[in-house]
Amino acid sequence: MMPAIKAAGLVKSFGHGQRALDDVSLHVYSGEVLVVMGPSGSGKSTLIRTFNGLESIDEGHLEVLGIPLDADHDERQIRRVRRRVGMVFQQFNLFPHLSILDNITLAPIRVQRRPRKEAENRAIELLTQMGIAEQASKYPAQLSGGQQQRVAITRALALNPEVMLFDEPTSALDPERVKEVLDAMRSLAKDGMTMVVVTHEMGFAREVADRVLFMDEGRVVEVSQPDQLDKSKRWQRMASWGGQH
Repeated sequence: MMPAIKAAGLVKSFGHGQRALDDVSLHVYSGEVLVVMGPSGSGKSTLIRTFNGLESIDEGHLEVLGIPLDADHDERQIRRVRRRVGMVFQQFNLFPHLSILDNITLAPIRVQRRPRKEAENRAIELLTQMGIAEQASKYPAQLSGGQQQRVAITRALALNPEVMLFDEPTSALDPERVKEVLDAMRSLAKDGMTMVVVTHEMGFAREVADRVLFMDEGRVVEVSQPDQLDKSKRWQRMASWGGQH
C-alpha cells in the first residue's frame, strides 16, 4: 500500500537558524490514524501545516496523495492537495454572519460548483452524523464551542476529503465540550478516514490511534503502537505534564 503522506528529511527554519522541523521522516497510510504528541514548541503544528501547504519546507521531500509539496512551494500543487485534504484548527474560523448551513455549503457551491440543493442535502446529512442537525439555521454565536468545532469538522468533510488533519482541535474548548468533539473524531476514524491528529488527549490517542508519534525540538523521537504506550518514557513524561487521560 502506498502512503497517503510520505515525508523524508523535512527541514523548516524560522529565523535565527532555529529549526522547527529537523530532519523529520514519516509516512501515513490510507485509513490510518496517526496521533502526533509532544511538548509545546516541539514542531507538531508546523509539521501538520506542511501537509496542506500552509507551511513550506526548506529541505527534504514531501508527498501528499502522490502530489509533491517540496521547497519550491508550487501554488498549483498546493491547490491540488487542498482539494483533497481537509483541516480543522484550534479556532473554529466560522463566518459569523452566515448560518451554519451556509458556512458548510459555501465552499462546495463556490469552489466545487455543486448545485445548492445537493450541497445542502450533503450538509444536513453530515450535521446529522455530528448530532447537530437542529443547529443548521442558527449562527455560530448561538452555538457552544463544542458545537462550533463539530460544524468546523462538518465544513471540512463537506468537500469529501481523502485525508483529514486536526491541529489541537480541542485545546480551545471548555473541558465539558471536549468529549463531543472527540466522539465525532472517533466516528470518523471508525469509518476509515485517514487522519493526522495533533493533540494532548491521551485517552483519544490510546483508543483511536494506529500509531503515536512523539516529537521534541523539531525531531521525531519515538513512534509507538497504542498497546505499547505504557512502556513509553515519552508517554509517561506527558502524563506527568498533565496530559489529558
